[in-house]
Amino acid sequence: MEVITITSGKGGVGKSTTTANIATALAMLGKKVVAVDFDIGLRNLDMILGLENRIVYDVVDVMEGRCNLAQAIIKDKRTKNLHFLPASQTKDKSVLDKDKVEKLINELKKDFDYILIDSPAGIESGFEHSIYLADRALIVTTPEISAVRDADRVIGIIDAKSKKAKEGKEVKKEIIINRIKPELVEKEEMLSIDDVLHILALPLIGVIPDDEDIIKSTNLGEPIVLNEKSLVGEAFRRVARRILGEEVEFLDFNKKKGLFSKLKRLFK
Repeated sequence: MEVITITSGKGGVGKSTTTANIATALAMLGKKVVAVDFDIGLRNLDMILGLENRIVYDVVDVMEGRCNLAQAIIKDKRTKNLHFLPASQTKDKSVLDKDKVEKLINELKKDFDYILIDSPAGIESGFEHSIYLADRALIVTTPEISAVRDADRVIGIIDAKSKKAKEGKEVKKEIIINRIKPELVEKEEMLSIDDVLHILALPLIGVIPDDEDIIKSTNLGEPIVLNEKSLVGEAFRRVARRILGEEVEFLDFNKKKGLFSKLKRLFK
């Protein structure tokens, strides 16, 4: 059983899309998964999963005792083993309470192999609650200096304020670089993978190329990992396999030698 928080330093870097696709991919690999949306007031994980029309109760309803977990959790009809607990769209992030969050996560631990928490961005309130109980944090960033700087700040908060940190332990942290454009990296108009990893000094677990199919899949409410022919889908599927402990090569999105040549040794 593992609690994985997917987070970022700033909004708009693809955190919810990442959560939806990794959760779906882990479920496709036979794991019992629940994706929990903690981005209170900015709910969109439900739309990416295509489950927005099935929401009756949300995570705040559970924590405030208006319903039980079984009433609030939505079972995905397409992907066996995938479950979803939506965020509240009407409440403020301040409704999250550390004790109630801990009680909720402990209840979920009884039934699921993986609990994936879609966190608010690290600069927002509510972020600390979503990383407090994490066993592992996947930090999503785009290869832009502002996003990477904000991600660096988030890493510091996780190291200071998680429960594991308070117990003298460490949350396992890894980087997902999203929306990379090899042609811009080659022209030095975008940070390279090496640049990002040099700044953040953490292991790489995923590199996701920029692709307009992501926008289509989000609009359709169909995670792109369900598309077997999609390169982006394959990139996410490989992240899920790495989470399970497999050593999987990174995809080479640009056949021009050198750009992604160091990836094999970067992931150990």
